[in-house]
Amino acid sequence: MAFLDRVGLAGANEAENLARRNALLLSASQAFGGAAAPIAISMGGLAGFYLLGADKSLATAPVTGFNLGVAVGALPAAWLMRQVGRRHGFLSGMVMTALGGIVSAIALFRHDFWLFAIGMALIGLGGSFVQQYRFAAADGSPTNFKAQAISWVLAGGVFAAIIGPQTVIFTRELFAPVMFAGSFVALVPLALITMGILWFLKIPEDTKPGDADHDDTPARPLLEIISQTRFITAMICGVGSYALMTFMMTGAPLAMVGCGFSPELATLGIQWHVMAMFLPSFFTGKLIARFGRDTITATGLVILLGCAVVAHMGIELWHFWSALVLLGVGWNFGFIGATTMVTMTYRASEKNKVQGFHDVTLFGIVAFSSLMSGKVLNAWGWDALNSLFWPVAAFCLIALAAQNLWERRRALV
Repeated sequence: MAFLDRVGLAGANEAENLARRNALLLSASQAFGGAAAPIAISMGGLAGFYLLGADKSLATAPVTGFNLGVAVGALPAAWLMRQVGRRHGFLSGMVMTALGGIVSAIALFRHDFWLFAIGMALIGLGGSFVQQYRFAAADGSPTNFKAQAISWVLAGGVFAAIIGPQTVIFTRELFAPVMFAGSFVALVPLALITMGILWFLKIPEDTKPGDADHDDTPARPLLEIISQTRFITAMICGVGSYALMTFMMTGAPLAMVGCGFSPELATLGIQWHVMAMFLPSFFTGKLIARFGRDTITATGLVILLGCAVVAHMGIELWHFWSALVLLGVGWNFGFIGATTMVTMTYRASEKNKVQGFHDVTLFGIVAFSSLMSGKVLNAWGWDALNSLFWPVAAFCLIALAAQNLWERRRALV
């Protein structure tokens, strides 16, 4: 009996060691492959502004193209990875990111706004695979390591927050007088570096039926899974956190430049924001383990409200940068907490379709929020944009409180 216990313990240790190795590799991939997102978001609106004529209301449409690419690519990405395994799927995603960078650069040389939006959508398609890194890390981890695995992967975004904006600063004028083209060409070497890291992944779900790690548990219908109140609450909080973050982040560079600050200062503001998005990931998993998913998610939503308060206080540079930092921290707590909730609502045999549905819904709404960011900013200004934080965050907090109350009452019955 003691021998069997030792064998079981050794197997558990081996599984956790593999989970840690994969989480580290995916974190490094997030650092380089994830750098495409801050490049696309910080430059997308400014480049769109540069390419448009007198009417600038569609300046954020390329960023919307990026987010639509992430949304539209979620289900095909899940399907492809189910067919060929996550490692090869992730490699395919980086090929798409590089292709999108090339198309976007060509569009800037041709001064073609809509071709640029298509290029941004292709970058977003590549980004839909990057969004699956967190699920890949969680699904291959023991239950007690899932939240930390997600946090480790998202912690790679700290380096993406440095790599992306610094790449923009050093390459923005590389092909002057064609502005911003160099930043999109730079996506090609970033994608190649990421592919080199991803090659060493060994994900348990890539095993075949009959292997020890293969899951034969029957999958429930998608409608049954997504009808769970816990899943609905997690979706509301995750979508709310991400949509609010995108809404402000997309409009902030345009607002800063409109207030007289340089594109470099606007880009640095995005850098601080993206660092704040991912830096807490080094300890968010431990906070969730100690205080619970719901508490950390609620804390994130309250911080997002604090971001709106700071943004309302004025339009000095420190107002913009401080609001963006709070925006990043609030997103981190809200989104990681909500994502951890989602991973507890499905079985291993159900993960691909649930994660695909989750990201299609999430990034479809995020895409809409990025489009509306430019329109709201152009029509009503920065203060009106920030005012929308209050009803959205309040709705998420009410949904979370109602879920907790319902679960407590159910436990007493």
